[in-house]
Amino acid sequence: MRAVWRAARAAVRRRRLQTLVIGLVTLTSTAAIVVALGLVDAASAPFDKAFAEQRGPHVIAAFDPAKVSDAQLDRAVRRPGVEAAAGPFAQATVDLPRETMNFGLGNDLTIVGRDDPAGPVDRLDLWAGRWATGPGEVVLNRDPDWAPDDLGKKLRVPSGPDLTVVGFAFDLSGTADAWVAPEQIGALHPTATQMLFRFTDASSQDRLRATLDTVTEVLPRDALTASRSYLTLKDQIGSSARAYTPYLMAFGILGLVVAVLIVANVVSGAVISGFRHIGILKALGFTPGQVVAVYLTMISVPAVVGCALGTAVGNLVARPFFEFVFMGPDAGVLHGNVSVAPWVNVLALLGMPAVCALAALAPAVRAHRLSAARAISAGSAPRAGRARGIQRRLAGSRLPRSVSLGVGLPFARPGRSALTLAAVVLGVTTVTFATGLATTMTRFGDAGRDAFQVTVYVGKYKDGKEVRPTRGDLALQSLLRSLPGAAEVTARADVEVRMAGSAQKVMLEGRRGDRPQLDSVLTDGRWMQRTGEVVAGSAFLRQNDLRVGDRLRLEKGDRHESAVIVGEYMHNDRRLVVTDQSTLTALAPQEDPIAYHVKLREGADPAAYVRAARAADPGISPDPVGPNATTQTIVGSASVLTLMLAVVAALGVFNTVVLNTRDRRRDLGMLKSIGMTPRQVTAMTVTSMAVLGALGSLLGIPLGMAGHQLVVPRMANAVDLTLPSYMTDVWQAPALLALAPAGVAIAALGAYVPARRAARLTIAQVLHNE
Repeated sequence: MRAVWRAARAAVRRRRLQTLVIGLVTLTSTAAIVVALGLVDAASAPFDKAFAEQRGPHVIAAFDPAKVSDAQLDRAVRRPGVEAAAGPFAQATVDLPRETMNFGLGNDLTIVGRDDPAGPVDRLDLWAGRWATGPGEVVLNRDPDWAPDDLGKKLRVPSGPDLTVVGFAFDLSGTADAWVAPEQIGALHPTATQMLFRFTDASSQDRLRATLDTVTEVLPRDALTASRSYLTLKDQIGSSARAYTPYLMAFGILGLVVAVLIVANVVSGAVISGFRHIGILKALGFTPGQVVAVYLTMISVPAVVGCALGTAVGNLVARPFFEFVFMGPDAGVLHGNVSVAPWVNVLALLGMPAVCALAALAPAVRAHRLSAARAISAGSAPRAGRARGIQRRLAGSRLPRSVSLGVGLPFARPGRSALTLAAVVLGVTTVTFATGLATTMTRFGDAGRDAFQVTVYVGKYKDGKEVRPTRGDLALQSLLRSLPGAAEVTARADVEVRMAGSAQKVMLEGRRGDRPQLDSVLTDGRWMQRTGEVVAGSAFLRQNDLRVGDRLRLEKGDRHESAVIVGEYMHNDRRLVVTDQSTLTALAPQEDPIAYHVKLREGADPAAYVRAARAADPGISPDPVGPNATTQTIVGSASVLTLMLAVVAALGVFNTVVLNTRDRRRDLGMLKSIGMTPRQVTAMTVTSMAVLGALGSLLGIPLGMAGHQLVVPRMANAVDLTLPSYMTDVWQAPALLALAPAGVAIAALGAYVPARRAARLTIAQVLHNE
């Protein structure tokens, strides 16, 4: 075994180029696989762990207390399929004044009467203060990442007693915004009864729905007013991760296949160019098995090093990437606590070297079959055959002699050329796929940006205190329109309402003023034109199984309004619905705008407008519209991965040219001796790979287009987005013409340096071994 290791180690040192190629290929592929698989795991595993620790409810159900009693609910939980239940808890919905925003709460608060944070279902994490046990006390549902600096403060409730904050608890399932003692809830006028269920089979929405039907069939009709599955919450938390997973998996798989092809090509070339070395090893007494072991070890060493480095790089890249992916409002305690799972690292460290070894096995076995005499006597020139015939036919063409010779070279080693072609094809596929992805994401990020360039928020905090504008709503809108550079100003007010028949809160956004027509984000229908019309995001419509033309009833306190959905626009907020100010005012007459969107004249400087707005009123916070962070992250990471894989494919070409020039040293000497110039040698060598590059473009571009059409819809569906057709129809003639030279560029990039080295060889150097 020591002899095998010494021979393999010497081969690694001698074949530095091949070692470098294998190391870089495996490093790139492993890093992409680690990030992609880590993201797949992070989309569900941390939630499952946190949910299990809290014994989260599989279904949160609200019942009408006028139709069903607590005793009836107690009997219903004994139905088959119910593993555990908590409740009944009285539930109230209260409207809070605007200043409660300081507590991180919305205006519409769900409060539940509960006697302790423990129980068989939904064990709350009471991370600050204590539980509410007496009148006038409340515990708020707040993420532990917040500071507990609101303890002891009073929460003013217009429709009930003031409540003192005595504690903070975190509930991953979001069963309530706050909790009070059961004796206190009556003063808040409860309108529903909450039940929390864990079922024996919670594997799918259909199973959850079937068990819930079993529970409610013994209750009065229409007693159940609303319900929510834990799978909906899990989908919300993991949706961002799932949006990134398809394209990362695509790059990871492409990198893996490229790694296999290039490793196979490198080992095959090493066996062919190392015939004499194989013969010497066998002559010295190495058994056929030991020769195979030498070549497998020669590949495994750089592969293991590359996989180790790739795993480390993948973990380093994954942490900030996960921080970005899991920074949404639904991420909760998962934000900052998500990392690559150990099984992903183990799979990368063991799996990638195994893949490389399997790729090397077939050419290494060829070394096993060679006898010592045949290996030592093997010449370096390619064998006569079909390649010679093709080259003779090309010699009769009108092509320059160096070009015709170069076109015929790939046929001398068809197996090696096929592996190189496959690597180039995948390189072109990657470039094409990334180009389409970048175009789609750029159009996605730019959508709606022509509507306004500055957002002016009402109010700001200075030295811990809120500063309000000196002007009223209409006067402030008039001021913003009068500042230099302003063309249009749209007021925006937001209010939380409820959709009749559902416990889900709806964020109703009302617009007044110029109301920019954001046609670039509209996917169906039209924008609202009159009172009672709304435009909803695609995520909202999917979540609630609605479509354009449907009607919905919105409620706020004792007010209600019927609205018709006239349009669908591209937005992944499952709660957001856009309407005009008159519809919002009908539900919330006292609601003032919280922001103004300002469209500037062409050529106006957003920074100058921001400075002018700040100087005009100290109580506003103007903010220029920045770049889309999601778009930048995807385009940036895709560009880096594409560059890496394109360079890896070029390294595969580089390796092939080096092997070809070694095989054809005698031919090069003969050509130079009869007058071929160094420039012609370079042209011949680069042309031999350019032929493969042209074929690579012909095959790779359609594959990249297919990959784009396969991956992009899955990315959009992961976050419940419907993309306008202009974002996905990116393959027009100019784009395809620009991509046509990609394969030739990759091939020429990889071939040029070894071609120049071959051109600089003297006749004496080339014929030295003859």
